[in-house]
Amino acid sequence: MSEGIKPADAEEVEQAVQWALSAGKTLEVLAGGSRRAIGRPMQTDLTLDLSALTGITLYEPQELVMSARAGTPLAEIEAALASKDQQFAFEPMDCGPILGGVASAGTIGGALASNLCGPRRIKAGAARDHFLGFTAVSGRGETFKSGGRVVKNVTGYDLCKLMAGSWGTLAALTDVTLKTLPRPETEETVMIRGLDGPRAIAAMTSAMASGCEVSGAAHLPVEAAAHVAGGVAGAGAAVTALRLEGFALSVAHRKRVLGEELRGFGEVDELAAPASRSLWQAVRDVIPFAAAGDSDARPLWRVSVPPSRGAELAAIIAKDVQADALFDWAGGLVWLRLEPRDDAGTAVVARAVASTGGHATLMRAAAAPRAVADVFPRTDPALNALSKRVKESFDPKGVLNPGRMWAGV
Repeated sequence: MSEGIKPADAEEVEQAVQWALSAGKTLEVLAGGSRRAIGRPMQTDLTLDLSALTGITLYEPQELVMSARAGTPLAEIEAALASKDQQFAFEPMDCGPILGGVASAGTIGGALASNLCGPRRIKAGAARDHFLGFTAVSGRGETFKSGGRVVKNVTGYDLCKLMAGSWGTLAALTDVTLKTLPRPETEETVMIRGLDGPRAIAAMTSAMASGCEVSGAAHLPVEAAAHVAGGVAGAGAAVTALRLEGFALSVAHRKRVLGEELRGFGEVDELAAPASRSLWQAVRDVIPFAAAGDSDARPLWRVSVPPSRGAELAAIIAKDVQADALFDWAGGLVWLRLEPRDDAGTAVVARAVASTGGHATLMRAAAAPRAVADVFPRTDPALNALSKRVKESFDPKGVLNPGRMWAGV
């Protein structure tokens, strides 16, 4: 492990990057480190540890806005939001379970840099859609700002969209501002058991078209459902789940309507609030495929695909390699845990994605396959060239997280 620099504030972050530039050093940017094992292995000279940049600097519940330093633990922020009956609607994912790390160790900066989110994306969007503004230090050693503290405050380039999902390769975030939203008064889940992949996709598609304002749609095959507690485990059957949130009277009405809509697919079951929350947290954090024992060696892929083709993609892959699947976003997000392979199943997944459309990210694998595989999706040559130019604009010397997303970028 490389030695570390631990700045106490944003000014020291700028000084650290400037020093690295002058000394010809490279930096691994991290704070909580809960997502450290995602991406290509990096050979950096030093770590730039942002974990001292903590604290909520602004929270105005009436204005639905919060600002915090990038190293602030998500657990601290979510506790503050809960005290005011608010939340981040994008449901930031906890990567600890799938990577064999400590749960609830993530930071708000890491959540935004990775742009990972939960089942509510189907209704509320991704992390980038709630990212209002930031202060950061680029690979040029320059502090810059973008956005602001109100929703309609975007002038010029919307750099929040660029920083979200950049995995620390463009700049080191020091302060961030996000939109908050009220927490639903209650939630319930409507379930159908025993559907296969194609029928589950059809059921979820019907639910999403029903006007019932479904805020989560997921299908857990038998293997995945067996690892989820709260009324799902032990059922011995696949589970297709649909979440309804809001005021109690509204949820009750929509539950009745949705139940009628889905009766043609099988017997409809229900989960009330506590068990429902447990189920959707398990889907968010991919608990059925958490790293434990032998499964540590099993590669885990996150594949975004047109929802109607999610089951088709899983079937194509299953012809070539043993794979367990979990379908989120009504089939638009497919989590695949493959049997151990030297290439982490890269070739198999790439062929399937080429057939169905979409893109795939290798979320868990040993260091050796991550060093040679396309961990993050590679698109067409024109977009690849654009990505390289963006990296060169923000970090021309390759100081920040060099090679984490793609070799040479």
